[in-house]
Amino acid sequence: MRKVFIAMLISTTLFGAPFKQGSKNVGFNIGAGSSFGVNYTILGINASYFVVDNLQAGLEYRGWLGDGPAINEISIPVTYIAPLHEKFRPYVGGFFRKTFLDSSQGNDYSVYGVRAGVSMITSGNSYASFGWVQEYYDNSVGDSSNGYPEVAVGLSF
Repeated sequence: MRKVFIAMLISTTLFGAPFKQGSKNVGFNIGAGSSFGVNYTILGINASYFVVDNLQAGLEYRGWLGDGPAINEISIPVTYIAPLHEKFRPYVGGFFRKTFLDSSQGNDYSVYGVRAGVSMITSGNSYASFGWVQEYYDNSVGDSSNGYPEVAVGLSF
């Protein structure tokens, strides 16, 4: 099985400034992917909370929509945004994801992953992030890893 995911994430900070303790985020993502030789449109929603300044923990759901078997994913990401520069902030993170497959295509499986990139603060209430995600699959999946770019845009209200 080959799995590719390219996404655009739109995130909204509900309360507080981006990257500050207590900030709550809700985001939506849309992307495209392929698996089992089928192309999919991928839609998702996520929520996160900054437990301390620059450390974000969250929960995400993604559904793969297409002609192939149903694929649903639930992820738990943790990301640290390093406050090394006023405008450019590198980030690193990790996540655990459980993927649920239509039973006719095989067993559910787990994914562990890492991400790294840079967030650029574009104003007092917005940012854009660019990075790379690398996933590592459990032993039940043929390919052992997969990588893809990520792009995110965040707005504070």
